[in-house]
Amino acid sequence: MGTNGKGSTGRFLASILTQLNANVLHYSSPHIVKFNERIWINGSDVSDKVLEDAHEKIQRILDNELLEKLTYFEYTTLLGLFLSDTRDYLVLEAGLGGEFDATNVVPNDLTIVTTIGLDHQNFLGDTISLIASTKMRSCDTQFILSDQIYDEVYQVKKDVLSTKREILKKKYILNDESEKLPTYLQNNLQTALSVLDFLGFKNFPYTLPKLFGRFERISDNIIIDVGHNPLAAEAIAKELEKEKKKYILVYNSYADKDYADVLTILKPYISEIQIIECDDLRIVEKRNLIEKIEDLSLMVNDFDIMHLEKDNHYLVFGSFLVVENFLKGYVKV
Repeated sequence: MGTNGKGSTGRFLASILTQLNANVLHYSSPHIVKFNERIWINGSDVSDKVLEDAHEKIQRILDNELLEKLTYFEYTTLLGLFLSDTRDYLVLEAGLGGEFDATNVVPNDLTIVTTIGLDHQNFLGDTISLIASTKMRSCDTQFILSDQIYDEVYQVKKDVLSTKREILKKKYILNDESEKLPTYLQNNLQTALSVLDFLGFKNFPYTLPKLFGRFERISDNIIIDVGHNPLAAEAIAKELEKEKKKYILVYNSYADKDYADVLTILKPYISEIQIIECDDLRIVEKRNLIEKIEDLSLMVNDFDIMHLEKDNHYLVFGSFLVVENFLKGYVKV
């Protein structure tokens, strides 16, 4: 659990365990295109047939009145837990996080604390210390702390996890394939490798899994990334700084996100913002988003998938929903 990096760290870990012949389920959320992405078993998204069989068995075991009380995320978590039976490893990604999360019903043997930043403040707290405390209190016995950018996280670790066993994150020499990853993904891979070392796996070869929507180049001139907060924007900015070119940002945001801060961070690397339509009640009012963009003296237009130009470079960023909507149109072109 953490603010950023949960999905990629978990996928690195689950993928390499699978390569080491372990039987692994990786549960994550949300999905980008298809629900099946949330439950990944031994190298593949769960099939429709396996999902349907699990759903029917759960319906037979549990009373409908009880099931109807579960939220979407709670029932999804239940499906993942049901399908994790008989697996060697369950890599379980927290949702919003911490002690209040549906995933916290499962006793964990090792808690991975990825990078913590400001996000979901209305639910987790409005300071780094409060957010870190809420997340870290879900640790049962042992934890490993990924690289952090806020000193408050380390202080909270001392206060909240003083009675827990810490597994130290190590630094490994990465293979040639891994050296090409963005810096923030290299950090997440190092965390996963440290967990594998803790589990007793030493000196093994590995190949990287495809990380759908994590600084993914889907063509020579298009990068997609499901990041949606200032912490993710900072990581993306560090990668764009290496490229010495300007990007058209295909963007939208949920109203409760700090989109002004996100756009301020990305401003030096973007030439224009194109707002992609997202049909969701949580999306920021378009006029409010345009006002922030104009405050930053950036050009703004509506996004049209039919007007993608091969001579322009595009960064599709803002949320899982933004990437999903872009890909729905992109595959049709």
